[in-house]
Amino acid sequence: MPAQRSAVRGQLVWFRDDPFLTDPGHAFVHVDDGLLICEDGLVTAAGDYGELRERIPAGVEPVHYPEHVITPGFIDTHVHYVQTGIIAAFGSQLIDWLNHYTFVEEQRFADAAYAREAAAVFCDELLRNGTTTALTFCAVYPQSVDALFEETTRRNMRMAAGKVLMDRNAPDALLDTARTGYEDSKALLERWHGTGRNLYAITPRFAPTSTPEQLEAAGTLRREHPGALLHTHVSENTGEISWVRSLFPDRRGYLDVYDHYGLLGPGAVLAHGVHLTASERARCAETDTAIAHCPTSNLFLGSGLFHVHDAKDPRRPLRVGLGTDIGAGTSFSLLATMNEAYKVAELSNYPLDSVKAFYLATLGGAQAMGIDDRVGSLEPGHEADFVVLDPRATPLLARRTARTESIEELLFVLAVMGDDRTVRATYVAGERAHDRDTAAV
Repeated sequence: MPAQRSAVRGQLVWFRDDPFLTDPGHAFVHVDDGLLICEDGLVTAAGDYGELRERIPAGVEPVHYPEHVITPGFIDTHVHYVQTGIIAAFGSQLIDWLNHYTFVEEQRFADAAYAREAAAVFCDELLRNGTTTALTFCAVYPQSVDALFEETTRRNMRMAAGKVLMDRNAPDALLDTARTGYEDSKALLERWHGTGRNLYAITPRFAPTSTPEQLEAAGTLRREHPGALLHTHVSENTGEISWVRSLFPDRRGYLDVYDHYGLLGPGAVLAHGVHLTASERARCAETDTAIAHCPTSNLFLGSGLFHVHDAKDPRRPLRVGLGTDIGAGTSFSLLATMNEAYKVAELSNYPLDSVKAFYLATLGGAQAMGIDDRVGSLEPGHEADFVVLDPRATPLLARRTARTESIEELLFVLAVMGDDRTVRATYVAGERAHDRDTAAV
């Protein structure tokens, strides 16, 4: 089969390191007139157009996006594909919201046809918003996992997902057992992990909905399959923390529940972490456990403010990515999520600049998931997933971006004012998977 080759030209932006911890001048890469060359789904060259144009493969005509910004595809480190249908459900506190909306909706995923339709809508929305990789919860039903991975395999997307483990404190129709949860997860993991670009995530919903026996089984799965991810929630809401304390009185705190059962470590992504204590953050750093910062959801449910400056304390920095947390989250757009992350940081007296925000949405998310050797960057050798952003997507955006005087200012305006309309095109493995101005390819 002949090699699949492509090239795009435009303003390039990506990261080589964490700008929270290193000199942004070193961490941040900007090429004003850049060229990306892709072959067989990988970036083979990235840099100045004038220097690289002689390397364009014969017969390949670069797609030129003048005055656009090309970044690595966005990475959503916490989302629930099975909650797409309940986005914008009238807010209440976390536990009430779960009971009134989430558990009702997730029961619909017992129907494989419903799951397949929802998976297609979910992937469409990701790509329309420039998101090329996501770490997502499925439902308790194995068919909900199959439906998603079948869809992402068809689209050749880099996706991480898993069956929810939940054997108490939920409707009977959504409960498994420690044994069936282990067996179903193991079968799904062996079927899908490493198939195409799919990754499996062992997924206990959160400590209150799993018995100690189920968390022990999840820890066993993690030991048996160290290459799989671990995805759950932690310290989102103060009431939730009290609930965990009552359910696990022998543990020192919420994080210690997961620690006790062997669920921390590289590849473990804990959503929210709003109310982690200093000692718990230190333990996350010590074990290389990552946090998914979900500002739109935390604001929507009134859960609290995540202090990104505490998480990125250079004395014990955490890996942090951004999550939309659909459906408590209010937008699939990681641009909109950056906007809310900036506001949350401002309320914590920390100015989150555009370089750091875009890092969190790209390389930071890849590092949180432990897949930064594959995605999150435009460096040669990485998978060719990237998004083309249009600074003139709307009249007001065009008026504002015309006045920007630096790439940092332009990125800030895109983060604050941008949404799905700003995404001109999304590329997956070097091929255009979404085009705003035409039918999806």
